[in-house]
Amino acid sequence: MSAPGYGVGQPQAPAAPAQAYAPAGFAPGGYTSPIPIQPTRFSHALASEWTKIKSVRSTVWTLAIMVGLVVGIGLLTATGLASGDTDLDGESPLAFGFFGMLLGVLCVITLGVLVVSAEYSTGMIRTTLTACPSRGRVLAAKATVFFGLTFVVTLASTAVVGLINDSLLSSSKGAGATGGSEWFKATVGVSLYVALLGLLALCVGSMLRHSAGAITIMIGVVLLPLVLALFMRGEALETLREKLFEYSIPSQLGVMFSNTVTDSGPSGWDPLLIIVIVSGAALAGAFTLLERRDV
Repeated sequence: MSAPGYGVGQPQAPAAPAQAYAPAGFAPGGYTSPIPIQPTRFSHALASEWTKIKSVRSTVWTLAIMVGLVVGIGLLTATGLASGDTDLDGESPLAFGFFGMLLGVLCVITLGVLVVSAEYSTGMIRTTLTACPSRGRVLAAKATVFFGLTFVVTLASTAVVGLINDSLLSSSKGAGATGGSEWFKATVGVSLYVALLGLLALCVGSMLRHSAGAITIMIGVVLLPLVLALFMRGEALETLREKLFEYSIPSQLGVMFSNTVTDSGPSGWDPLLIIVIVSGAALAGAFTLLERRDV
C-alpha cells in the first residue's frame, strides 16, 4: 500500500542531499584522508633502502665474514712477523693490514652486487619502483646507503687492525713511521677505496641484473689482471705485464696501505682517484640503463 499522498502517478518527494548522509572523513567534493599526505623525498627512499639492507641476513653474514677476515688475518700476520723477529726494512706496520683486506674486498663486492640483483631475482624491484617511481632516486638511495655502510664497517676494521699491527710491530727492527698521515691513509683512505669498489660492484649488478654473472665479472676485475701478469713471459709482453700488475686492484689496494708497490705506476693517492673515475662512469651507466629498460 502506497504512503499517504504519494500514489501511483504522483510526484515523489525530492531526495535528500548526498552530503547530508556522507560519513565522517568525506568532504562534499569527495574523500579526504585523515592521514596527512606529504610528497615523497629522497630521505624516504634512504629510509626504505636502509630498512631493506639491514633486514636481510646476507648483509649481516657478509659483513661479519669480512670483519673476521680482515681482523683475523691481520692479527695472524702481525703475530707471525713479531714472533719471527723480521726486519721490516722501513715498511710501516700499518701496511700489513693489506693481506686481510684483500680477502675482505671479495665480501664487499659480493654484497654490492646482491643489494641490487637480489631484488631482480625475487621480483621485489617491481614493488620498489611502484612505491617510488623515480628510478634514479631509488638507485641513488641504494648507492648512498651501501656506500655509507661499507665505509663505516671498513673503517672500524682497518682501525682495529692498525692498532694491532702498531702495538705488535712498531718495535720491530726496521719498522717505518706510523704518523698521522699514515694512519689517515691506512684507515680513511683504504675505507673510501673499498667502499667505492663495492659501489662499482653495485653498478655492475644493476646493469646485469644477474647475481652470479655480476659477481663473476667483479671477481675477474679484481683478480684476473694480477693473475695474467704473473703468468706472462717474454720480452714482447713485458710492457703489458707491467701495466696489468701496476693497475690491478690488489696492487692499487697495496698502494693505499703503503705509498708505492713498484717504482712506476700509481702511487700515493692515485688509486683513489682512479676508482672514483671508474665508479662514477659505472654509476652513470647504471642510471642510464635503469631509466631506459623495462623492469
